[in-house]
Amino acid sequence: MKTIILTLSFFVACLGVSYAQEVYDEALAKKLGADDYGMRKYVMAFLLRGDRVSEYTPEQRSEIQSGHMANIGRMAEMGKLIVAGPFFGNEDLRGIYIFDVQTLEEAKALTETDPAIQAGVLKMDLKEWYGSAALMMLPELYPKVTKSSIQ
Repeated sequence: MKTIILTLSFFVACLGVSYAQEVYDEALAKKLGADDYGMRKYVMAFLLRGDRVSEYTPEQRSEIQSGHMANIGRMAEMGKLIVAGPFFGNEDLRGIYIFDVQTLEEAKALTETDPAIQAGVLKMDLKEWYGSAALMMLPELYPKVTKSSIQ
């Protein structure tokens, strides 16, 4: 029985490798900066609740949030921000950014342009991350599924 399961597992693995080799698009992989595994380096930013939130009125926080959203759009237009979004709930972990940059220093410089970071309403924890190179296609695809803007 073990021999049959191992043989079937090997067969399925071979089919998967064969399929991957049939659909591999070398030009696309190169355009997206993919390595042989279809992966690449990014920098992920975890957005955390800042220490100064309570110092601002609701109106001031609304203005800071507007600047935060405008900054997200600006970084996306620059081609540096690939993914951004909030987490559900009201915990200290507020959201994420995934940057198309090679160093933590580049990501830090980008996060420091955010009005919410500058105001202390948010703070960032930056980590280098190894993820699918296909994420680079999101900025091209996102407008195709977006009916109305968040601003």
